[in-house]
Amino acid sequence: MKDTGKDQRTQLTYSLLRQAFTDLLKQKPIQRITVKELCQKAGVNRSTFYAHYVDIYDLLAKLEEDMVEDFQRALDPLLSAGTEEAPPLDDAQLEEPSLLRIMTGIYQCLKDNVDICTVTLGEHGDKAFAVRILSLGWESCLAAYSNHLWGASPRQLEYFYAFVSNGHIGLLQKWLEEGMTTSVEEMARMAQDIMLHGMDFLRGSAQAQELDHTGQ
Repeated sequence: MKDTGKDQRTQLTYSLLRQAFTDLLKQKPIQRITVKELCQKAGVNRSTFYAHYVDIYDLLAKLEEDMVEDFQRALDPLLSAGTEEAPPLDDAQLEEPSLLRIMTGIYQCLKDNVDICTVTLGEHGDKAFAVRILSLGWESCLAAYSNHLWGASPRQLEYFYAFVSNGHIGLLQKWLEEGMTTSVEEMARMAQDIMLHGMDFLRGSAQAQELDHTGQ
């Protein structure tokens, strides 16, 4: 018979350690976080910590795996619903909701799991893990559209993906620094417009501001 009480205690311990770890990671790099201070902050005995993890890095690995699973679970419905029949990426793409829906889902997932952002995008975060998290959404999205990108070669798509992924890391870092005050929908729309139109996104914004100014 499964010991549900023990499972609940284990889950509580994990939750306390996860919260304490992400709080500490906001203040210092992982190399400076000790098991002693982590356990003190979490209110967990060190013997309990070592019953589950080898060291701080082992805890980080477990956290990252769980974050990937949580993120993938949240994105799966969006990816399957949004990429079944991907249209060509032409001017009409601006009206196509699937790509925007996926991007909105990615930003919503990150906002709902702010500790993911702390671990991946904070000052002391793991940028390699940030790329891994983002790839869950972007690879699926680009794969669905790859046949419609005007005959782009696999190598071109690879470079485009690298460019887009790193650009989005910068966007997400800026969003995190500002306390995620910009809405999820606005961030998703901005990301889509930058990805599809590059500098035209800025020209369009400037033109809109000019029209607003002249209309006043």
